[in-house]
Amino acid sequence: MLIDSHVNLHHHLYDEDRDAVIARARDAGVTRMITICDKIENLDRVISIAEAHDDIYASIGAHPHYAKDHLDLTAAKLIELGAHPRVVGVGETGLDQHYKFSPHEDQVQVFRAHAEAARTLGKTLIIHTREADHAMGDLLEEAAEQGPLRILMHCYTSGAELARRAVALGAYISFSGIMTFKNADDVRAVAMETPLERLIVETDCPYLTPAPFRGQRCEPHHVAYVQSALLKLRGLGEEEGSALLADNFFRVFPGVAR
Repeated sequence: MLIDSHVNLHHHLYDEDRDAVIARARDAGVTRMITICDKIENLDRVISIAEAHDDIYASIGAHPHYAKDHLDLTAAKLIELGAHPRVVGVGETGLDQHYKFSPHEDQVQVFRAHAEAARTLGKTLIIHTREADHAMGDLLEEAAEQGPLRILMHCYTSGAELARRAVALGAYISFSGIMTFKNADDVRAVAMETPLERLIVETDCPYLTPAPFRGQRCEPHHVAYVQSALLKLRGLGEEEGSALLADNFFRVFPGVAR
């Protein structure tokens, strides 16, 4: 079984052949996908993809890059939109201090709205974090203190200490095609340390195409190469490891039908 926990199927790079991309994923054995909302203005397209396919689910949210454009996005509005039955996650949300497309304080405000909505809805909070380890850890701990919260650290590239803090809160850690990059020893080190029962995989397509397909558009079927790299790193066989990762996925996204 292959599962891609984070795809961006509404992306314009799929406009010409979206159905073929989905078909190739299924042919490769991908049984579930979650297509992610990056901006509220794109939600209708994201939801329509999930509604059209029994094996694709959706999230509701605004990426931290666009936080400055979502300062009026309240928890109440996210709760209203996130009640849709095909929505299983809230986000991606979090902190990105690499590009700094939105001010830090705007990212924090929008994150807090997402966290409150995820808690109220009982749906998974999907976290994007880059070069903001200490602040992200503090925000996650603050959010967890408010009540039960199911957390997924998506496309993890941050440090080991933030991963430890997140895992202590019950978070799951997701790894992408970066796992296969030659210069990603730090990411592989975190993947080695993360408890087996907290690991899942993704592509974050159309980005981060794994080796040996670097330079090509990433697609959901490439999750097979991400999974293979992670299982090899952790010394797990394909059957055992595939079952483990699937079990982890369905725990962190209980709204997805098995």
